[in-house]
Amino acid sequence: MPDASETFYKIIWPHAATLLRVAQVLCRNEADAEDLVQETLVKAYRHLDQFAEGTDARRWLMTILRNTRIDRVRTLAGRKREISIEQAEMDPAAPESAADTSGTWDDPRAMLESLSDQAMIEALLELPEEIRWSLLLVDVEGLEMTDAAGIMEIPVGTVKSRLHRGRRMMREKLQSRSESGGAL
Repeated sequence: MPDASETFYKIIWPHAATLLRVAQVLCRNEADAEDLVQETLVKAYRHLDQFAEGTDARRWLMTILRNTRIDRVRTLAGRKREISIEQAEMDPAAPESAADTSGTWDDPRAMLESLSDQAMIEALLELPEEIRWSLLLVDVEGLEMTDAAGIMEIPVGTVKSRLHRGRRMMREKLQSRSESGGAL
């Protein structure tokens, strides 16, 4: 039977880059992201006995990352708290209209190629955290909606709703950036 260190480096460690990528978008600060990932990996190592071999290690780690992020936000004194999308008094996404498909959206590939990766990351950072989580897990990391729902501990329908709103919000932000030459 392999020891904990061997199991950790074989099963958990390969997901460190994925955790860091997600944490960077969530934290908006490189040092905070690195701290969050380090804390997540330490927790994973300490609780490796709770990991069921043969299950999805990435999903298990994303759940730990999410819970660690929530704990950190709650305990950091004086830190600005973001309003939950469910607490917002109005839907932040504009209603669908014919304008959504006009202009640069006639050629979405050309529009996306006109934007830098940094512009896309900045647009993602402007979204509420719950929407960012949904987009990161499903669209960036390629998880199934059911897995994302499990990680975020919400119904699949909520994930679908957040994805719909988030994609619409991203489309508006990216279209605005594309029309202004990709400027932030």
